[in-house]
Amino acid sequence: MQWSRKTVKSPECSPEEKITAVEEAVKRLRGGGVLLGAKEVRELAKVDSEARTKLALLGAIQPLVAMLEYEDLESQISALYALLNIGIGNDENKSAIVEAGVVHKMLKLIESPSSPNPDLTAVIIANFLGLSALDSNKSIIGSSGAISFLIKTLKSLIEANTGGTSSQVIQDCLRAHYNLSILAKNVSLMIKVNGFVSFLLTTVGGETEISDRILSILTNVVSTTEGRHAVSSVDDVFTILVDVLSWMDSPSCQEKATYVLMVMAYKSSEYQQAMIEVGIMSSLLELTLLGSALAQKRSSRTLEILRDKKGKHVSKNSGGGGGATLSAPLCESGDDTESLDSPSVFSSKNAVKLMVEQSLHNNMRKIVKRANLRQEFLSTERYKSSVASFSSSKSLPF
Repeated sequence: MQWSRKTVKSPECSPEEKITAVEEAVKRLRGGGVLLGAKEVRELAKVDSEARTKLALLGAIQPLVAMLEYEDLESQISALYALLNIGIGNDENKSAIVEAGVVHKMLKLIESPSSPNPDLTAVIIANFLGLSALDSNKSIIGSSGAISFLIKTLKSLIEANTGGTSSQVIQDCLRAHYNLSILAKNVSLMIKVNGFVSFLLTTVGGETEISDRILSILTNVVSTTEGRHAVSSVDDVFTILVDVLSWMDSPSCQEKATYVLMVMAYKSSEYQQAMIEVGIMSSLLELTLLGSALAQKRSSRTLEILRDKKGKHVSKNSGGGGGATLSAPLCESGDDTESLDSPSVFSSKNAVKLMVEQSLHNNMRKIVKRANLRQEFLSTERYKSSVASFSSSKSLPF
């Protein structure tokens, strides 16, 4: 590490020299060279965990936060980078920075009538990312109004990102959203921002790295009832998510999309029916054969839920049970199995089976081609055997 200004002469400086450098930087922060002190703190804390601890113990955090009230942009940015580095890998420092009032001071910086400076915006987002990694900070940041700022900034950054390569600022913003969305209370705040969930879903399908980050956020969003309702309310949501299942070059996106679909299928028979109508069955079956280990497990579980719930749905309708929303238990009960075997639902049961067989028939050649299997394995007898096995087996392979 290169130490700044006179205090460090080489990367191999002694512990005594490091301590002296830290003490001098803090002394400058307290008067007579504040800007220089902030720049030195930034360098000292960049790669040295011991320096971060020492800087906080000597009182560097408070004067750095106070610098955010200065009117010159250089002082604001230097102080924010110094705070960012002090918080790296140090939960106590992250907590102390928030307790010093940095969240509201950062928001005040970007509330000016004119557009905030891009460099200032970038370092503020980076600080929100770092500070939101600490669980105890999530609620404070979420309730401060920072979520609205982050969402507004994310939208403008992605809309302006026409070059095809996402910037570090976009990635930081998405990661900050993910950190905050881990807390259910923050999910509620996010979905109340008009159009945010719709924006996330309609952005999926663009740049893969951005899509992957968005799908990570959605895995947290669907963990709440409000979140699932917001997701299901977006036009073509299941078409968008099912399309992701075909992204064989992006296993991570497939895994997250199947998780979102699995959770929603488990929670509501209404969502299950919507998934079936957009052709999810064949996509899930393909993933059970060709996806990553995690995608295979999740797609198999979702197939099992959809198969079981189709039986539940037929049984409910045949019994005159009305339109009540069904829960999603893990397996069928004996009564439901008996009702599905009754003559009154025989035609419905066959219709479901026919739908699955037709879907399998339309996709089998594509699946076999991707799996590099030999053409002779596509005999009629083998195909029928695979369909029968899928239709009757309770436990699908992981």
